[in-house]
Amino acid sequence: MQGLMMNRPMRVNDILTFAAEVHGDSEVVSVTVEGGIHRTNYRAIDGRTRQLAKALLKLGVKEGDRVATLAWNGYRHFELYYGIAGIGAVCHTINPRLSAEQMIYIVNHAEDKAIFVDLTFIPILNALKEHLPADLIYVAMTDRAHMPETDLPNLLCYEELVEAEDADYDWPDFPEDTACALCYTSGTTGNPKGALYSHRSTVLHALMAGVSLQTSLSPGQRILPVVPLFHVNAWGLPYAAPLTGASLVFPGAALDGPSVFKLMQDEEVFSAWGVPTVWLGLLAEIKAQGGKPSAFGEVIIGGSAAPRSMIEAFEGMDVSVCHAWGMTEMSPIGTVGLLNKTQDKLPQDERLDLKAKQGRRVFGVDLKIVDEDGNRLPHDGEAQGELFVRGNAIVSGYYNNEEATKGALDAEGWFGTGDVAKIDSDGMLTITDRAKDLIKSGGEWISSIDVENMAMSHPEVANCAVIAVPHPKWDERPLLVVVPTPESSKDVAALQNHLSENLAKWQVPDEVVFVEDLPMTATGKVSKLTLRQRYADGTLAG
Repeated sequence: MQGLMMNRPMRVNDILTFAAEVHGDSEVVSVTVEGGIHRTNYRAIDGRTRQLAKALLKLGVKEGDRVATLAWNGYRHFELYYGIAGIGAVCHTINPRLSAEQMIYIVNHAEDKAIFVDLTFIPILNALKEHLPADLIYVAMTDRAHMPETDLPNLLCYEELVEAEDADYDWPDFPEDTACALCYTSGTTGNPKGALYSHRSTVLHALMAGVSLQTSLSPGQRILPVVPLFHVNAWGLPYAAPLTGASLVFPGAALDGPSVFKLMQDEEVFSAWGVPTVWLGLLAEIKAQGGKPSAFGEVIIGGSAAPRSMIEAFEGMDVSVCHAWGMTEMSPIGTVGLLNKTQDKLPQDERLDLKAKQGRRVFGVDLKIVDEDGNRLPHDGEAQGELFVRGNAIVSGYYNNEEATKGALDAEGWFGTGDVAKIDSDGMLTITDRAKDLIKSGGEWISSIDVENMAMSHPEVANCAVIAVPHPKWDERPLLVVVPTPESSKDVAALQNHLSENLAKWQVPDEVVFVEDLPMTATGKVSKLTLRQRYADGTLAG
């Protein structure tokens, strides 16, 4: 027997419609690329987004088309999230930190119809345009007064497109499984892989976030998303914030400690979300200023584990720290580290120990750990195994990538995260390790095999291996260990320049160590375990 209830499809744009009606005065504040502060609210953005939708349709964008963005956190980027998805197209956010090779691959693999670009990143597209689709539509995210001189063909002006339309537009109906957003992850070897989110999964994820993080996601609360809109949908904030009525304060390109501090102080920001490297700069500025921003009361940290010293520093100034863990493939939130009432009454050292863990699962995400044979392990806080997840906002495969999809799920349909973890009887997750060949630097994945393959193409490299070593700012950095050829000049700078030809700057190892040989396993493979032990104390200070 089925219940007698209406079955209305979940659509992303229903979130913004709701926000305009119920939380219409909640602000969206942006530091602009052109300079200065822009202020608006959800009611005004709802209207502009409908204008944008009509402009996209006039450009020939159809349901299912991919429309790319290359932009900072700001109100126009936020509008694109809804304008693109609202007509049934797919908002494809591109990480500008990727190498030229990776960016070219992503745009062509996604078969983007158009790309909207902030002024900062126009030189990137200028350099790549010969390798991008010939019919790609380029739109500069600015007004006519700030339109740049460029060789990009037929560059359009965002504000002119929007202002040419009125807001008399009703969002169309389509199935809730219609794709709405696309993010590529370089979290494994080979080419980046696309996580294709649906309207249903995105709405459910926004609801999950709102239920799980009520201290920051509530009416009138002011949130600073330092986590980029171009990286895994800014951890879902563009959807969860308007749904709950929280205001968004976008920092644009100004992510240094003094700029972030001033913005938080001026805009009375309560909650700030981002990776640990950003908070190192903020902590330094707080020390220089002699105190925290006046309204600052919470920091959400993800991307990589926050050092205990960082957690202790924030907690010591009455700023609550919440660890969050997830993946691009999970939309991305999987666990949050808020303490329950019992835990919150524990002694300070015990509370800090708990906050250093990755937290408990959010509703809608199931966790399991398994041994090497795939057998489930107990959640007793002792057993460690590979972490698998499942849920309504977790990928079932990768976009247009059959090979990667084959290895994504286990026999039961769970997604393999590549992390090694343990889970205690209270459901608290602790990530103890991760896929050994991956390096997570400043919240971004670096494939050691990709770096090794590039290094091996250098004529003076006989053999090599790349491992992660600790770094005081970036958490981890790649260390390249090289067996040189007899005629090698051992020129580190030349080798780094060689790597830079096909890798992003942040993917290139800061240091290179030359050795006579590499330790090998019994099966003839390089023993990275031995290398890690050998360089365990070799913290990179650069």
